[in-house]
Amino acid sequence: ITNAFGMPLKVTIANAGRASYPDGWHHYKCFISVDRKHWVRVQSTSYDEVTGQLCVDFGQEKGGVPGQCVHFAYFVPYSNEQHLDLVSRCVSGATACPDVRLLTLGETNDGRPLDCLRFGGGACGGDAFLPETPFAGTSQAARTAVTKLNEHKSEWERTGGAKRVIWVIARQHPGESMASWWMEGFCARLLDSEDPVTKKLLNRCVLYVVPHMNPDGASRGHLRTNAKGANLNREWADPKLSYAPEVFHVRKKMDETGVDLMLDVHGDEAEPYCFIVGGEGTPGWDDERAATQTRFKEKYANANPDFQTVFPLEYGGAPSGNVVTAKTQIAVRYNAVGMTLEMPFTDNIQLAQKNGWTARRSAKLGAAALDAILDVAHRLRE
Repeated sequence: ITNAFGMPLKVTIANAGRASYPDGWHHYKCFISVDRKHWVRVQSTSYDEVTGQLCVDFGQEKGGVPGQCVHFAYFVPYSNEQHLDLVSRCVSGATACPDVRLLTLGETNDGRPLDCLRFGGGACGGDAFLPETPFAGTSQAARTAVTKLNEHKSEWERTGGAKRVIWVIARQHPGESMASWWMEGFCARLLDSEDPVTKKLLNRCVLYVVPHMNPDGASRGHLRTNAKGANLNREWADPKLSYAPEVFHVRKKMDETGVDLMLDVHGDEAEPYCFIVGGEGTPGWDDERAATQTRFKEKYANANPDFQTVFPLEYGGAPSGNVVTAKTQIAVRYNAVGMTLEMPFTDNIQLAQKNGWTARRSAKLGAAALDAILDVAHRLRE
């Protein structure tokens, strides 16, 4: 809105009840910004379930409309320019690993490149993992101590071997911009040369990161689909190049590299939690992968209390036999651990704050994922 500075204006979205997820309006607070850099929630946001109207009432806000030009957003926006900046920072600012490579997996329907960042190969030890130096010196006492420590380690940790292959993708649903903010934190930590978790992770794993799966949908203003109207997270069983090229190209590259663990980052309109839905219910799902997934979730919750492992109770896993989503197709196709991470559009009710779930909290949650990945790396392929 423009030229309404100080006015007690009421903004009403009359057809909000016909949105894809009307339950998401309950307890929702709209984001606004006067400079498109700093975004805050409007506490007077309300939803009438009977009329289906969403209202932002500046008459209830101190000072009324806060500026001459005020922008509104469902969640803090993340533009294609910001995505390009992120990719450039990763490629040109790689200090923890000088061999961060930008791979163009293919093109979208609108002709945009599908960017993939590879961390942990090449100059970072190639595809082989060599165990970290266990101690300084040559004393027998130190050797005995190391031998005792190794009793609790896997064969891979003790002797080395092939690096584990990790895929992390985000924003299959373009309206879920918190996934891009999550990627900001995740990639920034991967570039930190003084972070011990990063150094150890890059020594043990190769990470393929697709920061933005659906740039066409984002540029077109879509909530869940690409340029052709495809919901990408329903196209993984048999992706068509003409209809869902994003999934086609990513899955083709996955076939080339293999996958040990995949994390698919999303936002959830209605649930007030950060949570993971895993591979339960997919054909061939086994106790070993279930245990690895459980450990991942527990470590993630320890690394960042915004993540939790209990709620929502109704999300037990995939419908039996479902292999059309990313997590289920990865679990079946590569005998791997595939997971979907969800963040709230509203807030994490367990650590609620006035401004709700934010871009910065998304980034912090992204950074914390490295702890969980490192913790389970030794369990993959075992």
